Amino acid sequence: MKTVVLDQPGRLSLIETPAAPPPGPDEALVRVRRVGICGTDLHAFEGTQPYFSYPRVLGHELAVEVVATGSRVTVDGPRIGDVCSVEPYLNCGRCVACRRGKTNCCEHLQTLGVHTDGGLRDAFVVPVTKLHRAPGLSLDHLALVEPLAIGAHAVRRAAVIPGEAALVIGAGPIGLATMQFAWLDGARVIVMEINERRATFAHHIVGVEHIIDPRDRPVERLRELLNGELPVTVFDATGNAHSMMQAPQYLANGGTLVFVGLVQAQLSFDDPEMHRREITLLRSRNATGADFARVIADLAASRIDLARWITHRATPEAMIGEFAGWLNPETGVVKALIEWA
Repeated sequence: MKTVVLDQPGRLSLIETPAAPPPGPDEALVRVRRVGICGTDLHAFEGTQPYFSYPRVLGHELAVEVVATGSRVTVDGPRIGDVCSVEPYLNCGRCVACRRGKTNCCEHLQTLGVHTDGGLRDAFVVPVTKLHRAPGLSLDHLALVEPLAIGAHAVRRAAVIPGEAALVIGAGPIGLATMQFAWLDGARVIVMEINERRATFAHHIVGVEHIIDPRDRPVERLRELLNGELPVTVFDATGNAHSMMQAPQYLANGGTLVFVGLVQAQLSFDDPEMHRREITLLRSRNATGADFARVIADLAASRIDLARWITHRATPEAMIGEFAGWLNPETGVVKALIEWA
């Protein structure tokens, strides 16, 4: 079958590999239809993604079609012909995190396209518990459920307060998803973004009240916008160490700081200042099945407009030559989508 492999940083290959095996009793064989490209894939291409090894088949933002199911899949499970979004976090079900419902940070987590091979191939086998059916949603939308779920999970972790200000730093896809769900949950969303094109994009597609340039008196600007106060919730979705270490200064005393992004570096903070202000620091990793269900429900109810999100498309053959260019901010990539079939 046709497969795209990231052999090493900077080198993708389109090769033929053996056909996918038949599904086990609790599995489904799925045909890949759409694959979204995200920051994790780009960082892996650069060689800067933590917990990553080569060679690897990328692809964890997936829209798939079920082509066969295992012997223990019941009538309530996915059926042949169903189109689904894939929850790509393969958890053990036994560790402390799993037993507490935190399957997104399982001690033995294997994420498709990161720790184990993902969806840039014709077909593969996946546990049926990781398939989310969504009748009526397009393949494009199904491929975007996963990044949206990451934003939904971060906002759920933060427990944003309707009517209160929430600052989102970084207007990449995960930042946009975070803004979307903070707005849906009633927050007054302010965005901090250095890239003018991304800032403008955020203003057009999400309910953003104000946009701040971090180079232009950001603390003062926040206080001007909020009657002398600071936001009670700050999300950093940059994956940039400098930005993450600067983020506490934007937060109100007693507020919550959520790191949605991931950086391969150590972070340091002034402990007396964090203590004095009793800042709550949260990390948000991946998403859970409940977050996938919430995103699918919001998409089905037309509460999210994804019309402008997909800025680039390619076939598996074309992506080999185009992928490197997507790392360049000047290309204006928000979300690139591989149309597999």
